[in-house]
Amino acid sequence: MKKILITGGAGFIGSHVVRLFVNKYPDDTIVNLDKLTYAGNLQNLTDIENKPNYTFVKGDILDKDLIKSLFEKYNFDGVIHLAAESHVDRSITNPLEFAETNILGTMVLINAAKNHWKNNFAQKLFYHISTDEVYGSLGEEGIFTETTPYSPHSPYSASKAGSDHFVRAYHDTYGLPIVISNCSNNYGANQFPEKLIPLSINNIKNQKNIPIYGKGENIRDWLFVEDHAEAIDTIFHKGKNGETYNIGGNNEWKNIDLIRLLCQIMDKKLGREKGTSEKLITFVKDRAGHDLRYAIDSSKLQKELGWKPSLQFEEGLEKTVEWYLASEAWLENVVSGEYQKYYQKQYS
Repeated sequence: MKKILITGGAGFIGSHVVRLFVNKYPDDTIVNLDKLTYAGNLQNLTDIENKPNYTFVKGDILDKDLIKSLFEKYNFDGVIHLAAESHVDRSITNPLEFAETNILGTMVLINAAKNHWKNNFAQKLFYHISTDEVYGSLGEEGIFTETTPYSPHSPYSASKAGSDHFVRAYHDTYGLPIVISNCSNNYGANQFPEKLIPLSINNIKNQKNIPIYGKGENIRDWLFVEDHAEAIDTIFHKGKNGETYNIGGNNEWKNIDLIRLLCQIMDKKLGREKGTSEKLITFVKDRAGHDLRYAIDSSKLQKELGWKPSLQFEEGLEKTVEWYLASEAWLENVVSGEYQKYYQKQYS
């Protein structure tokens, strides 16, 4: 019977993690802390919001007094830290916000855990969720492993690299029990439509241009979000103290090839003539500091802890398209900003 704090649990990945833990571990107490910024959406969790082992708290990880009070009230055994600013384009526009949330916010959390647990670290764990972007960019060959040197190229990836270093420093300096995972690009239901796949689905549906950076040659390793949630569950319960685990789908796609496949699926689902949606592809000026290629080696996680991805990309992408097409109200609420009223309606 654990008491677990999950930060950022109303976001894309976080909501899938919260749902998994609430349903799979009914005897555990799951506290979801989320600031409900533009990317946090409680409508992602309506199916579990009334479960007896689930509590939502609206708050900022930078709020030291709030974090301290939550540790005192719930006496957490573990923290799964997902709360972060995560969109590279936004980090280029506002790098200070990313440094504050991703670095200082992580420090507030890990410092509160250290102080509350008071060196009595048995059966405690601080699990920090990070990204493959901290490793920088690959050429045509090679793959990121857990020992790849950090080489971040955007304010977002630099802020995540900094938070990773602080988490490891608290382990090495204070003996705090920690694990870190670095994951590749996620896709699936409930993703905010600023990211490539949901943005493209929404634009194709509404017959708007699909913006592609540069020539679409950038390569990413894609992982279905529910597989990521399962990996987080596996690492939280089986991971070794102080270790890092890479999570990936072994599933590299050029952006342009991904979008062409998405166009084919959308044309089929919408009953449009084949090739209709590809005409919407529009190449735009490349992003500053745009990494060419990411590829994750998740063999450590698979061999040591027994996790592996469950879906091939084509199957996962089709499931994702079907979810967005069946969830028009969710998408319209997000695009219009109406979803932000849900907290006031539900919790005021």
